[in-house]
Amino acid sequence: MTRTPTGSYRVSTASGEAVRAFVPLPLPPHPPLEMDGPRQRLLERATLAIGRLDSVSTLLPDPHLFLYSYVRREAVLSSQIEGTQSSLSDLLLFEIEEMPGVPQDDVVEVSNYLRALEHGISRLREGFPLSNRLLREMHGALMQRGRGSDKQPGEFRRSQNWIGGTRPGNAHFVPPPPEELEACMGALEAFLHEESSPLPILLKAALAHVQFETLHPFLDGNGRLGRLLIALLLHHGGLLSQPLLYLSLHLKEHRSTYYELLDRVRATGDWEAWVDFFLEGVEQTAQGAVTTARRLVDLFEKDTRRIQKPGRSAANHLRVLGALQRRPILTLPNLCRELPMTFPTANKAMKHLVAEGIAREMTGQRRNRVFVYDAYLAILNEGGQP
Repeated sequence: MTRTPTGSYRVSTASGEAVRAFVPLPLPPHPPLEMDGPRQRLLERATLAIGRLDSVSTLLPDPHLFLYSYVRREAVLSSQIEGTQSSLSDLLLFEIEEMPGVPQDDVVEVSNYLRALEHGISRLREGFPLSNRLLREMHGALMQRGRGSDKQPGEFRRSQNWIGGTRPGNAHFVPPPPEELEACMGALEAFLHEESSPLPILLKAALAHVQFETLHPFLDGNGRLGRLLIALLLHHGGLLSQPLLYLSLHLKEHRSTYYELLDRVRATGDWEAWVDFFLEGVEQTAQGAVTTARRLVDLFEKDTRRIQKPGRSAANHLRVLGALQRRPILTLPNLCRELPMTFPTANKAMKHLVAEGIAREMTGQRRNRVFVYDAYLAILNEGGQP
């Protein structure tokens, strides 16, 4: 549906230039979303796909195996949209304390994203409301170290920002002036808390994401936090018991369409085109996550059968394989602490997994060796290269 623009313009000043800053109307849209037959069926399919994803824990012996690596994959993908060049391997190596020299700037951003996600989920599980305060806390974690740490971490901006262009005067889009921001974010928070609304959680997440990106309430990190908001809403709204749905790969693969649809919402009020795109992404992403989980189950079962032989050594081989399933890149000291296990025992068991083609030593060094579960990482890495 084509409406009028979903907000109005105010004259603001950025870097000494006068600009037209866009102030969006509060949610929900008026008139309400058109939920015709095809769109309603799309919502039903997306909801069903999320239900299947939520039951993925029944497929896995330990759902935390999947969650550990899957949220790291999301951290990498979401950060890549912002221009980082880190891979999942870089992040996993960075998390190994014994591995100095891993490229810092990009991987620190990815690690910060992971910290922000974990903080948000932890606070929600403590009963803390999904609120502006929580978003500020998550932003503080997101921008704690590395690039952007000087951009008022944990605080709404107090100056005018802009998106695209070489200066404010030729910017692609200018969010609300700072003096309008508190009222706008208050209205968004009220929409998030509105329990009497007939809107399903999926539609609320779709609308809230656009509104957050339009407000751009922080000096940096808005894209990453706006994508985290989707995962938080679906988890907080009860659709997912674990934070397992992330749209970053979908948005990365369709980046130009994504930005075009955000512009269309602001300029013409075409929320429906955005909602269709969002729901298609949810359905495809949820189906992809379920497929990934099933492939990992098959891989784990196949590799377990390869080393499951009678004898005491087989038990150690299985313990090391289990450690690689929990963390697909690790060192022997890492392994000895986790299991626990003596160094000679860990070394012997890992040699057996290397001989079986399950693990691979990735440094080529005699000391400070790092082992990777290649097949596991290859499944998680699909679509995740910079």
